[in-house]
Amino acid sequence: MINSVEKAAVLIEALPYLQRFAGNTIVIKYGGNAMLNDELKKSVMQDIIFLKYAGIRPVVVHGGGPEITGMLEKLGKKSSFVSGLRVTDAETVEIAEMVLVGKINSEIVKLLNFLGAKAVGLSGKDADLIIAAKHLAKVRENGQVKEVDIGFVGDVLKLNTGIVEKLLDQGYIPVISPIGVGKDGATYNINADYVAGELAAALGAEKLALITDVEGIYHDYNDKSTFVSTLSLAEAQEMIKSGSIDGGMIPKVEACVKALAAGVAKTHIIDGRKPHSLLLEIFTTEGIGTEVVKYRRYISG
Repeated sequence: MINSVEKAAVLIEALPYLQRFAGNTIVIKYGGNAMLNDELKKSVMQDIIFLKYAGIRPVVVHGGGPEITGMLEKLGKKSSFVSGLRVTDAETVEIAEMVLVGKINSEIVKLLNFLGAKAVGLSGKDADLIIAAKHLAKVRENGQVKEVDIGFVGDVLKLNTGIVEKLLDQGYIPVISPIGVGKDGATYNINADYVAGELAAALGAEKLALITDVEGIYHDYNDKSTFVSTLSLAEAQEMIKSGSIDGGMIPKVEACVKALAAGVAKTHIIDGRKPHSLLLEIFTTEGIGTEVVKYRRYISG
């Protein structure tokens, strides 16, 4: 059992990070199994509330892939993916919006408020927060890259962050569903990693943290000894190009690249299956996930 001196040491280790990040914005992408397990869900919400009461301004962007897949299966629809993104027809995007906005978003807001925060749920349609354009997936075949239409899947064309900034200024935690609206009025489901990366860039966030279902990035996922604790922007881009990073990890790393290129100081890919992984990554020297930084010489923290 941890004694009082060890408890104090934990708090002291966190002190320089608390001093450094107070008043800054951190964008958190919440997804994966941490959304499905009640204990992990509570752990993540407690971490977010801790950030809030430590003087940090957290913004939450949530996914919901497993729950969307589950609902589609109940309705007899099979899911298929291209470059880590769900192929989305008109019926599927309606179901995705129902699950993301009507169910998941409201549940996150309810839990945050129950645990003592002040949270407000937003769809990308609210106050034209997310203006979207059709996304064309990139597929590599025979050494060539071609673009594929995968339906009502969107890219962030423009963010109108005024509503988010006003909520932050008033002490609320914004919780955002990755549903956008096109200039043609169509609804688009946008990968939550991409939304989080774009939002971190637009808000001038200090950090972007992506909560997922793996420990982080590997040079070879089948060889656990190849785990990468720190990755530079250039290295991340090369790993995507070479195919070392593929599938659902592509949007996460591309979100990190986008945020870093826009001036976000540091990005993190965190294993949400570990309780309080968000706090461990942000407030300890060693951390637990993969940090993607602009240059490797970036000082840890």
